[in-house]
Amino acid sequence: MLKLLLQGIRTRWVTLAGSFLALALGVGVIATTGLALAATFEGPEQSPERFAAAPVVVRGVDEVRVRTSAGVRTRKLTDPRPVPAAVAERLAGLGRTAVDRSFAVSGGEAVGHPWPVAAATPYRILTGRAPTAHGEVVVATGTGSAGDRITLTTPAGSGSWTVTGTVRPAPFEHAVFFTEADAARLSPDIDAVVVHADPARVRAAVGAGSGLAVLTGDDRRRADPDPDRDAEALVSVNALLGTAAGITAFVSVFVVASTFSFAVAQRRREFGLLRMAGATPGQVRRLVYAEAALVGVLASAAGCRLGLSGAPLLGRQLVQQGLAPAWFTIGDQNWPLHAAFWTGLAVALAGSVAAAHRAGRVRPAEALRDAAVDSGTMPPVRVLLGAAVLLAGAVLVVLGLVQDPAGLLKRKTYTTQPMLLIVGCALFAPVLVRPALRLLTWLPARLPGATGLLVRENASAGLRRTAAVAAPVLVTVALAASLTGTKATIDAAKAAEARGQVTADFVARAEHGDVSQEFVECARRVEGVRVSSSRATSVTVLEEGTALIRSDARAVDPADAAAVSALPVVAGRLAGLDDRSIVVNEEWETHRVGEHVRVWLGDGRAVTLRVAAVLAKGTGDNGVYLTPRNASGAGIDRVEIAVRGGADRQAVERGLRAAGRATGTEVLTRDAWAAAQAPGGGSTRTGLLMILAIALVYTGIALANTQVMATADRVRDFAVLRLAGATRAQVLRLAGAEALAVVAVGAALGGAVAALNLLGVRAALGRLSVPSEIVVPWETVGPAVAVSAALAVVFAVLPASLALRTRPVELAGARE
Repeated sequence: MLKLLLQGIRTRWVTLAGSFLALALGVGVIATTGLALAATFEGPEQSPERFAAAPVVVRGVDEVRVRTSAGVRTRKLTDPRPVPAAVAERLAGLGRTAVDRSFAVSGGEAVGHPWPVAAATPYRILTGRAPTAHGEVVVATGTGSAGDRITLTTPAGSGSWTVTGTVRPAPFEHAVFFTEADAARLSPDIDAVVVHADPARVRAAVGAGSGLAVLTGDDRRRADPDPDRDAEALVSVNALLGTAAGITAFVSVFVVASTFSFAVAQRRREFGLLRMAGATPGQVRRLVYAEAALVGVLASAAGCRLGLSGAPLLGRQLVQQGLAPAWFTIGDQNWPLHAAFWTGLAVALAGSVAAAHRAGRVRPAEALRDAAVDSGTMPPVRVLLGAAVLLAGAVLVVLGLVQDPAGLLKRKTYTTQPMLLIVGCALFAPVLVRPALRLLTWLPARLPGATGLLVRENASAGLRRTAAVAAPVLVTVALAASLTGTKATIDAAKAAEARGQVTADFVARAEHGDVSQEFVECARRVEGVRVSSSRATSVTVLEEGTALIRSDARAVDPADAAAVSALPVVAGRLAGLDDRSIVVNEEWETHRVGEHVRVWLGDGRAVTLRVAAVLAKGTGDNGVYLTPRNASGAGIDRVEIAVRGGADRQAVERGLRAAGRATGTEVLTRDAWAAAQAPGGGSTRTGLLMILAIALVYTGIALANTQVMATADRVRDFAVLRLAGATRAQVLRLAGAEALAVVAVGAALGGAVAALNLLGVRAALGRLSVPSEIVVPWETVGPAVAVSAALAVVFAVLPASLALRTRPVELAGARE
């Protein structure tokens, strides 16, 4: 058996090399993403940055903590309470203190602070001096020099300030320091107090239940501008790589199994000869398994080595793209390599099971006859498996549409659920490719010349070869169209939904930070307008006794909001909103008008509010509405202006834009605002493109391997064509045309699967009453098909060209 195994490897090295490369690349992809994913499970603790030199920091609690039967649940607050002035005075009696106030400067590009607090931060004077008089500031190096006059936009409006000194820039913020008096005038609320005193005395002075936190040691990072940025970045990278690992593993496992099964199926004639020579079915199966195990072990080991080299490159790309923290690196975890190795070996063995079982159970004469033309390519087990997978995919979609259409729009659902339909269609590929091929080649087969006819008949006769080439194209096109098409369709629906809910003629916003009260007052003085200012905040609710859920919320005056918006109210009235009530959406556990619900506001206060109105679920962006009194600490982030009937729109626009220039506020028309609000690419799109890039690379390698393996078995066919009078160029054109036809079949089947997935998403949006059209991502699908076609043609024509260098008579007499 060992001698026979080695002889088989020596004579079939092209076939085995193709399987080896495909499997090694698949294992390499799994190992690379697995190693990167493992690196997200733990990272260094984020140390205090801004208040690194402060012994004790007192500030508002930034999270709500609720004890449940399943343990303590926490959620971050959007509007922590300020430190009361009385508490700051008590703390001043314990020792030296410094009061911190933070406010947006120049549209949010910078953050303003009082200079006395700089002693507790990394900032130190580099040039000039500290600000001491009204109108003086200290800025970071590169913003200005001592003696310069600069224009800054503060909560009080735009004005000119004198630079008295500079400090070294910090990586976590762009700071501008004012005198303590100026800072108190611009931002009356106290955000934090630095205290030089014993922590126990500070806690006693603050008191229990005050809503304030006393931070020492590493806990001081809670007072940093973004204390959870590293943890949140790791969560995002984890989700991105988890999805990437799952989908790329699916693609690699499926394509490897298809390629390896085709490689084994090519040897039917050899198996027939072995059976004629007296080999038992068990011996044939063991031979195939032995070769598969050998290739699997070597390829999996090579793939793990590829993963070790590729993972650091992937980690650096994630950092360069801003998806991972700057310190993110690949660790020394071993379990991803074990998982990749054993997955590769299992795929190699699984890919040989069906062909080995089939080759071992037929009679010798049937085996030889079966090697001539592909037939019986769909065994009952494959039919049952494919039907079960397709049925499962269809049932999940139907159940989602009936029970929770909004759930079909979630990323985890639309990135994983299409896999079932893709797998089911791919399992039926040997059945589907023949009718698809005949349909696509119907016209070419009737054109003058024999090329179209030969393409159709050759591809139809070699169904295993056709299916093996079409399968990776099917998977890539279906993934590209389903994933990016679904995201684009949902993004378009969200944009249409937002545009339909805002009826204002103009929308004012600050690019960063809050819209100043000065602008709101100026806008209200413009003749012929109705103004509604709103604040972004949040509420947290405990559902089912264990789930602490935070929802985005907007604080509005209901009378003003009704004039500039058209919210999708399904029960109650927006006008019924007051300080003791709340507007929720249908996703809330408590969503009946008149019911009471206990919530934690953005500043951590626990209140019980009555449900005044209920909004439709929509795409998931229909949030909660409160009154400004229940949004303490939240600044105005959006102002909507409606032009009254009969008013001069151009005059209104001139007045609003003049107010915007004076206060550093951006004034947009409704259409411009809706376009700016439309969901962009973001990390989700970047992750999807990364996944598709990996899938496309892998598909290209799989196409190259399959085409080279297939051409090695077709040299006699090419020789017969040459002997029949075909020129070398005609044979090469035939090979290229057949490759294009098979890629077209794979693309058509993949497009059909994607169409089913997108129709499911469109149906879900329809159930949610969201206006939307299906968005076909041609910019993604087109290049994927073009690259697949180019690779298929090149690797069909190139080996055929090399084979045709031998005389046709010698090729015709060749034996496998």
